[in-house]
Amino acid sequence: MTNKKGILLETGSNEFEIVEFSIGPVSYGINVAKVREVINPVPITEMPNCHPWVDGVFTLRGRVMPLVNLPRCLGATSTTAAPKVIVSELNSYFVGFLVDEVSRIHRISWTAMEPAPPIANSDMIVGIIKMLDKMVVLLDFEKIVAEINPEMNKKFFDLSTVVPELLEMRKTKTILLAEDSKMLRDLLCNTLHNAGYTNLLITENGQEAWDKLTGMLSDPKPVDHKVNLIITDIEMPQMDGHHLTKRIKEHEKLRHLPVIIFSSLINDEMRLKGKSIGANGQVSKPEIGQLIDLIDKKII
Repeated sequence: MTNKKGILLETGSNEFEIVEFSIGPVSYGINVAKVREVINPVPITEMPNCHPWVDGVFTLRGRVMPLVNLPRCLGATSTTAAPKVIVSELNSYFVGFLVDEVSRIHRISWTAMEPAPPIANSDMIVGIIKMLDKMVVLLDFEKIVAEINPEMNKKFFDLSTVVPELLEMRKTKTILLAEDSKMLRDLLCNTLHNAGYTNLLITENGQEAWDKLTGMLSDPKPVDHKVNLIITDIEMPQMDGHHLTKRIKEHEKLRHLPVIIFSSLINDEMRLKGKSIGANGQVSKPEIGQLIDLIDKKII
């Protein structure tokens, strides 16, 4: 995994790569962009009153991080005596996930990922990828991290006081939002509303957002009479945020619209990718205060 940079995809291709791992008989996946390395288990230190999914904390290259027992989190039974630890970075937060086995990397089109059916614990699943011989379940690792570290989502409500004049100006603007996670979509919508951005066009993935934007072009009025700015996640089924951004910036009648990428994947490497396709700004979840400040700079 330390050499994964050599296989990263061209930005905006609407493809992504997953690390496949297993817990018992079930195959799961995590986006390569979230994985820093895969290691053998190391000594851990148990912490008092920690979340029941967390075995303790461990140190890796001088960084202390929690170890999430993923079988326990998912209510599954581990079937190995030699587990692995997937070290991940999510929202600038480092965490290890204990799994049974790590097998290989797959290159997948976002169009091949389907939403999870509405069954028990489906809110823990981003989507399901159908392969020739099996299905791979893509887990919502952001939700898992938010469960063990509730302080992270509190930043969604961290708003500074705003003068009434600015609130009135915000109410005149329309924002198109593309976010597939219902939990984060609801949090983001509520916070934007409270900040004064009450005109929101909500979509659940990049394809829906693209269809809504291109549908506006049939009207003789300029598109910016209907939408002033786009906020997009990166990881989404059907069309990801990078591909959406690239298509917007390549379109003669849409390229002037500001696009802000709001994602848990934002790091130095991903910032370069977003910049290369023309993103007008990039903010790491859950820094909602930074996001609103950036929106103001782009459209107020």
